[in-house]
Amino acid sequence: MSSPLKKDEAALELIEHAKQVVISAIAETMDLYGVTPSAGRLYGTMYIEGEMTLDQMKDRLGMTKPSMSTAVKRLRNNGMVHKTWKKGSRREHFSAETNFFKSFISFYCKKWEREVEMNITAIIEARSELEKVIGNDQVSRGIRDYAQNLYNQISESESYYTWLSRLIELIESGKIFDYLPIEALNHDD
Repeated sequence: MSSPLKKDEAALELIEHAKQVVISAIAETMDLYGVTPSAGRLYGTMYIEGEMTLDQMKDRLGMTKPSMSTAVKRLRNNGMVHKTWKKGSRREHFSAETNFFKSFISFYCKKWEREVEMNITAIIEARSELEKVIGNDQVSRGIRDYAQNLYNQISESESYYTWLSRLIELIESGKIFDYLPIEALNHDD
């Protein structure tokens, strides 16, 4: 018969293994968010362990303080880590955003907004240039037709960016959840 202490030790080993499985999975998928696997391990660790200082992160993950600072900065820029304050502490504390929906919205909407802005600006500039060619009677018909076809093609892409802007609005406003509600899972079974 094994003692309660041995059972507790075995249970704690299983819990630690479960935590490492989740941390590893998070780290492996963080390339989607443009961060390194080590920053992913940091995020996963903070997600599981909770609030940490840079020194705690360094000790827990064995990374240098500059590496930690860089990873934290990248994660903060992505809205995945937040600086927190602890009364009586001079050290900076950081916590992981535990709401994956917020992380997704923050990260992807920023990226999509950048995509829309860059490409709409390019479309406007390109159309302006093409209009100069299309409207110039001194340019051969073949070149003007080529410019017109390119103008039409570029203009068609604008509908995608308009749609993407609407998607961003739908997601950022939370209205997306009217169409695609978050389903709570019951794991008590």
